[in-house]
Amino acid sequence: MDLNDIFNRPPRILVADDDWLNRDLLKAYLTSSGCDVVTAVDGKDALALALDEPPDLALVDVQMPHMDGLTLCQALKDTPSTRFVPVVIVTALDSEEEKLKALEVGADDFVTKPYSSIVLLTRVRSLLRMKKLHDDIEARNRLLRQVLDRFLAEDVTDIILTDPERYLRLGGDSYEVTVIFADIRGFTRFTSEHTAEQVIETLNHIFQALSEVVFKHRGTFDKYLGDGFMAFYGAPVTSDDDAKRAVDTAIEMQQLFGKLREESGDRLEGLGLGVGLHSGEAVVGNIGSDKVMDYTVVGDVVNVAKRLQEQADGGQILLSLETYERAHKVEAEQLEPLQVIGRREPIPAYMIQVSGA
Repeated sequence: MDLNDIFNRPPRILVADDDWLNRDLLKAYLTSSGCDVVTAVDGKDALALALDEPPDLALVDVQMPHMDGLTLCQALKDTPSTRFVPVVIVTALDSEEEKLKALEVGADDFVTKPYSSIVLLTRVRSLLRMKKLHDDIEARNRLLRQVLDRFLAEDVTDIILTDPERYLRLGGDSYEVTVIFADIRGFTRFTSEHTAEQVIETLNHIFQALSEVVFKHRGTFDKYLGDGFMAFYGAPVTSDDDAKRAVDTAIEMQQLFGKLREESGDRLEGLGLGVGLHSGEAVVGNIGSDKVMDYTVVGDVVNVAKRLQEQADGGQILLSLETYERAHKVEAEQLEPLQVIGRREPIPAYMIQVSGA
């Protein structure tokens, strides 16, 4: 019976038994079936081997010195790195009480000595298939986590994964949010003076740095918009300091942009960053179709933030009265009310001019 085909590699099997004959027999059976076998003479050594390199399955005797098999099994199941390693208790004890003890500490199967090598290998194969299925699911979960972490702060990802049916469905809910738009000033001229490869390289360099600031302040990244991007604070995780963190993000982005320009020599000369923020109620959720969706914000709050950003010069942050009041104790200069597209009346606005940006 070849067990090598389950993982497309030799499965790593840990055998823990204080009897050298039992260890050698199990190792011979499993090695001839395509397994990579490591052995231990007691539970303590077996645990050390498992923690150093988690096996795909463990065959464990009950009566061993230093640490018995049931204690070893419990330790493996209590450790995150070995929690899902199948454990088979192999013992001469055949009472129902012993089996119950094994199951209570998390054992996945129970084989009584003397045993048939065919039966043992069949059970091992079945458990290895289950382990392979679990590993595949974990790999997909890690990939999903990596994908979400590219767009969301880690704590936001945690919230989404706790209730994916709610947060990964089409539709949305109302939230009080602060929306931030940032756009590179002078980039149209930059694109006319550089090759397409240089333009893409420069955008990626700038966006890599600026997007990290959004995540640092626990924001939700929305989308890239040519030479700008949009993010928001307050959904799906809501906090009392959403507006303050958004303003802190804008200030740090301006400072960082100035540093990037300084470090680049004349490559980013003439470029600046304009930022706009507005706070208010909006619908936040997944817009699109079942196959392609965008987790985004819809509402007037988005329009106003975008219009404020369009009026901000390089190095400036323009924020609405709503954002200014919610951010608390933000040092900003009050401006004459600004006329923005989509509003009949001018809106109160404030400006933060970041030195060196």
